[in-house]
This record gives sequence, C-alpha cells and structure tokens, in this order.
Amino acid sequence: MKRLLVKLIKLITYGILVPVLTFLGTQFRLFFQSQKPKLTAAYWQQKWQAIRQFNPLKPRLSELRSILRFALKGALFLLLAFTIFYLAVFTGIVGGAVPSRAQLKAIQNNTASEVYSADRVLLGRYYIQDRTNIRYDDIAPVAINALIATEDVRFYEHGGVDTRSLARVFVKTLMMGQESSGGGSTLSQQLAKNLFPRKGYRLWDMPVNKMREIIIARKLESIYSKQELLELYLNTVPMGGNLYGIERASRRFFNTTADSLRTEQAAVLIGMLKATTSYNPRLYPERSLKRRNVVLNQMARYDYLTPQQADSLKQLPLKLNYRYVTHNDGMAPYFREQLRQELVQWAAAQRKQNGQPYNLYTDGLKIYTTIDSRMQRHAEQAVRKKMAQLQQQFDAHWKGRTPWGSDASVMQLAMQRSDRYKKLKANGASDEEVLENFRQPVNMPVFSWKGNSNKSMTPMDSLAYYQRFLNTGLLSMEPATGYVRAWVGGINHHAFKYDHVRSRRQVGSTFKPFVYAAALEKGIDPCNYFPNELTTYPEYDDWSPRNSNGQYGGEYTMRGALAQSVNTISAHLILETGVDRTVALAKRMGIKQDLPRVPSLALGTADLSLLEMVSAYSAFANGGYKTAPVYIERIEDPQGRVIHQHRSGSGTQRVLSRDNAAIMLHLLQGVVEEGSAARLRTEYGLRMDIAGKTGTSQEHADGWFIGITPELVTGVWVGAESPKVRFRTISEGQGSRTAMPVWGEYMRRVAQDKEFASLRTGRFAPLPSHLQGMLSCSSYRDAPPEPENIFDRIADRVVKTYEDWKNQAKSNRERKREERKRKQEEKKEKRIRWF
Repeated sequence: MKRLLVKLIKLITYGILVPVLTFLGTQFRLFFQSQKPKLTAAYWQQKWQAIRQFNPLKPRLSELRSILRFALKGALFLLLAFTIFYLAVFTGIVGGAVPSRAQLKAIQNNTASEVYSADRVLLGRYYIQDRTNIRYDDIAPVAINALIATEDVRFYEHGGVDTRSLARVFVKTLMMGQESSGGGSTLSQQLAKNLFPRKGYRLWDMPVNKMREIIIARKLESIYSKQELLELYLNTVPMGGNLYGIERASRRFFNTTADSLRTEQAAVLIGMLKATTSYNPRLYPERSLKRRNVVLNQMARYDYLTPQQADSLKQLPLKLNYRYVTHNDGMAPYFREQLRQELVQWAAAQRKQNGQPYNLYTDGLKIYTTIDSRMQRHAEQAVRKKMAQLQQQFDAHWKGRTPWGSDASVMQLAMQRSDRYKKLKANGASDEEVLENFRQPVNMPVFSWKGNSNKSMTPMDSLAYYQRFLNTGLLSMEPATGYVRAWVGGINHHAFKYDHVRSRRQVGSTFKPFVYAAALEKGIDPCNYFPNELTTYPEYDDWSPRNSNGQYGGEYTMRGALAQSVNTISAHLILETGVDRTVALAKRMGIKQDLPRVPSLALGTADLSLLEMVSAYSAFANGGYKTAPVYIERIEDPQGRVIHQHRSGSGTQRVLSRDNAAIMLHLLQGVVEEGSAARLRTEYGLRMDIAGKTGTSQEHADGWFIGITPELVTGVWVGAESPKVRFRTISEGQGSRTAMPVWGEYMRRVAQDKEFASLRTGRFAPLPSHLQGMLSCSSYRDAPPEPENIFDRIADRVVKTYEDWKNQAKSNRERKREERKRKQEEKKEKRIRWF
C-alpha cells in the first residue's frame, strides 16, 4: 500500500504539479517581462482603483470571469498542495515515518518499576520518567470532566480533528490576533504529541508536526475507544520535570490517589496542563489558584458543575500535601540502591516475549522483596535513636580535638574517594587545581542529628565534618528461610552513600564462634578446661595474644571462654584445631572473602561484611544448615506474569553437624547470660532466648554484635568511615557499648510490636539429653594447686630467708638513719638555746 501511495504522489507531482508550476512560472516571467511598469506605485494604485470601482451587483462579465478564474485556480492549487503535503507526511517522505496501526496498538508508556515489601508496602521506584499507569476506572470522574471541559469539549463528537476549533484558530488567532481564543488541538492530537514528541524541520517545524499529529490522532481514534484514549492521555501527560501522569501527580501534590481526587484538586492538576511550570501549585500558588478557578468555570459552563457548586469551590484555599520522594528518601534507601544495581544486570540478561531485554527503568516491573516494612521501620528508628546518642558521646569524648590528630592520610583518602575529586581528575585537573577547588566555599546541605540545614562550607571542611560521624549497618534475617527482613546500610543516605551491610571491616571477636565450631568438629570436648595464660609463640614471630581486659589466670571451658571473650584460649584453640580447618569451616558457613591463614585470625583480624557474618551465623540457629540470604521473592511484568520466582530451599546446605550446632547455640547463649551482652536483659527487658557474640577490632575502631533469637539473626556494626576515627579507650569503643545498644533497641521495638508477639517469648529447641550431660560443667574454675616438690620447698625457704634478711637490713638502715637525724636535731636545738 505504501509503495502504491508513493507512486501516486510521484504521478501527481510529475503529471500535474510540475505543469502547473511551469505555467505559473511562465506567467510570473511574462509579468516581469511586460513593458508595463507593474512594480511602480502608480500601477498598483490603478489596480486598487479598478477593484474599488468594481460593482458586484452590476459586474462586467470580463471582470467577473477573471476573478472567478483566479479564485478557482488558487483554490485548486491550495487543495493540490495540501493533498501532496498530506500524502508526503503520511508516507514519511516528509518528517519521517508515521507510526503504523500495529505500532499504535502496541503502545506502552515508559513505566517505573516498583519495589514492594513482603507485607505489600511500596518501598520505592526505579524510573527515568516518574509514571504509574492506571486504568480508566481508577481515575476520579471529576478529573475526566475537568479535562474535557477545559481541553476538548467536543471530545466525544469528533474523530481526532475538531474542524470548528481549527476554524476558530484560523479566524480568531491567526487573522484577528486573539491569542486567548484557545488552541485547535484535540486531546487525541495532544496525545499524539505526548507519545511522539515533535522534531525540528527548520522552516517546516509547525506544519509538518501539526500534520503528523493530525494523522496519528485519526489513527488513534480508529484503534482505541474514547475511554481508552482518555486513560492513555492521563497516563502520558507530562506534569513537570520527569513527572508523568495523573496518578503520580496526585501523589506528589496531594498525597492521594487519582481515584480519590476531589473536584478542586482535579481542577488544579488539569489546570497545570496549559503550562506545567507556570501553574505549578508549589512554585506559583497564586497563578495556580487563578488557573484552578478557570477550570471550575469551564466545568460550570459545560454543565459538569452547577454555578453554585463552582462558586463554592472557588472560595476554597489552595491546600497542598506535597510529597516529593527521591531515591535517598523513603524506607530502606540503602537496600533499594543495592537491589537496583543487581536488577539492572539481571534485567539485561532476561528476554521479553519480543526478544528484547527488560529495562528496569521503563518496563514497569513489580519487584516483591522479603523486607518486612514494620521490621525495617523499627530498625531505622533504632538506628536513629541510638546512633544520635552515641554521636553525642563521641563528640563530647573528642571535644576540642581532632580524632585523627595530625594524620593527614585520613583527609587525603577522604578527598580521593569523593565524587568531586573524581570528576575534577577526569577533567584533567592538576593536584594544585584540585586543592584550590576544595578550598573554595560553596553552599551545600549539611546533615546533622538535630536537623539538616544549608551552609556555606569549603568541600575540605565538609569532608572533615563528615569524617567525625560514627556510622552503622544493620541486617536482620530469618535463619530458617534466609529471608532478609531489615536492611539499614547507614545513618543517612543523603550524606553517606556507602552501604555498611556490604562494606568489609575487621570483625574482632565475632569470628571466634567459627574457631570454637571448628574445634568441636575436630572432636575437642567443650567441657575441657583451658588455662588463661599469657603465652608467646616463637614459631609465629613471638606472637603473644593478650586479653583486652589484661586479666589472666584460672581456667575456662568453651562456654566461659566465649562468654568472656578470652583471647588466650581462642588462640590456643585455633592452633590445636588448625588454621586451615578453621578457614575451611568458615568458608563452608558462608564467608566468601579470602581469610588470612595465620593464628591471629582467631582474634578477628579478617575484614568481612555484615552480610557474610549474619549469613554464616544462621547455621548455628538452623541446626547446622547454612541458608543463603534472600531478598527477592518474585518479579512480575506489567501484565502480572511471574518472570522470576525464588525457589524455597535453594542455597541451603549442611555445614555443621546438628549436635555441634546445638552446642554452639548453647555456648553463644552464655555471652548473654554471663558475658558481655548481659545488659540485653537488664537494660532492654528482652525475655526471649538470645545467643550472640560481641566483637571489637584492634584499636576499637569497629564494634560488632551479632545476636540470634529463635526467629531472627541480626547483626550490627558501628564505626566511622575511617578506622582511624574511634574512641580512645576500649571501655567506650567496644562492641557491647556501640553496636549492642542498637541491636537491643531494635529487638525491643520488634518485641513490643503486636504484629510480632511470638518473638517476645521465643525459645530455642531444648538440648538433646545426651548433650545436656556433656555440657553440665562450670564455665570457670581457679587454677589447681601445683604438686609439692622437696627441691621447690628448699628453694622457697631460701628465697623467703633471703627476702626476710633483706627486709630486716633495710629496716635497720632506716632505723639508724632516723636515729642520726634525731641526734642532729637535738644538737641544733641546744645551740639555739645557748645563744
């Protein structure tokens, strides 16, 4: 068909248009070659006089024939030119290809993909155009009425082109210059413009674009019903910036849905269509109010409202409930960003039915996650409360001093990691230019626990300001399923983009359970007593592990040593078990990072992530089965077809015997019942069974607590961006003082939530009877007396005799010294009395 039309156009062009143009060109040439002075003022005055003298009531036949012939030729020429122009645009010869009917039937707006929690709460959206498509039935009728009354009152009567409107535009706007008379585009033509934005054609911009829109509008009218066109229009219409469609506009400006819009609210949004910036109700409320009232008048004019209703609504003030949520705002921003990075790669590898890859930002996917919005909210509130308190303590601790002192590497590294530095270097800036840029004050938003504000600071001062902040990561997961229920990657996603659920930091004593589990797997009895002795290991460069409290002596079982986090015994166990065996078990349990194969690994010198640690600890609570973390339950396309589904049980494998997992859970309960986490009972009032381990890294730069309850494994890390920023003393910087309070506050909030009543008094499965007997031993005992030896007794007597003699000699010397001093004082006193 298209080829036939092209041939027809060529036939008309070469068979009719060319001869006509040739004739007109000849007449034009003869016009100028005539001897008559046709380009003088006198000539045109003569012609004007002839026209004025022409009497249409008594026309002369020659004059009438001349005028009619000219008018007929002009009309035919215009009709021919219009036809050719129409066909040229229709076939794509001018302006490019016009969408076919098949393409128009398959229209799909760029639609944001949405992320939902396990309890079906919208967490966030990924988009290029902020749009949510809705059905016609989900749009308030008042919005439809306002749209038709304002933009296209004869929408239900025409077929895409309103000839009356076009005539009005031609007469009033073009000929009479009345710009306020309105436009001639129908809703269908506006829809065509929204779906296929206008292009530049130099001098032909307006006619070509208008013709394309008319052609597309006619096709749309023949494909879709009027309701479908209205639905498509209100889902497509731009509302300012990257905001599209009435649903998202309703949520942003009024915090409501499109089907719940009130009449005055709908009038505001429809009024914006004339100029989305000029009539933006947040930026220009007075203009928006006037425009709203114009829309209400139009609704009354066309009987969608009574005059009384319109007058009443016009008296209402402009009342907004503005909610603009960026990717930094809302619930679980760190989780959503991590998910986005993974989904972009996943979507590119998946294929739609048409063979094209999915696009996360435009294909309107529905991503259902395992995050529980209630637990996530409790986690974020716990972080906000406890980290604000901890920061206040930290600031008081370093008041008047810089935590990193004179160490310039802290600021140098912070500068090199910043986006500003990377952009400057990418643009070829020298080191001197970079430093100069970082010293220039700029206005910037500044985060504070007391509230954000805008300040003028140099980028270097800003880096120094943020280096003083303590940050955190929290991850809560169900051990049985691997479902991640809460994910908090930091204290504020606006100011700190780095996700501390995945960041790797030194784990400290939270690594010790892997050492103890490996010892159990080797067959070491948990009730063996291990001496708490300061030992030096020459074969390992005179390594001498020390206890953080500096106390030694006595003997501990595994439960007591783990509860008190005795470094000397952990070092002994890893050497007795074997470093390689310990590393292999940790790898099986879910640690993916390379581990240093040195004995100091027992004290937690490895840098690991919170995600790895929580996943590995789940094996202790899960009968020895490792469960991989899961945070995507399923993904659906816009039609509701499931294109990804998590298979229950996938990623689960046994990594520890059932008995040893039960023993480890018993040992870790000792940390809460008699060790460093005892405050969870007294301060936070937690009554459920709890097992866990605190951890503190070297120089107490990192604080950890990983706690296990019957239904959750939750880990918390606390520290600064730089490990060199920390408390000066371990009493303030240890994990039980930094990370454990965040854990305790989170669990307290969850336990108090009526939705999680079962967590309040949850209990671990009781130990099997054969293990109860094995573990019926005291956690600690004093060192036993050494056996008597005759030589030792003689040596002790000699030493004691020598010490007694030494002390007696010292006493005699002091007594003689005092006697001499007394005598000297007496002589001095006698001389004074004599004088």
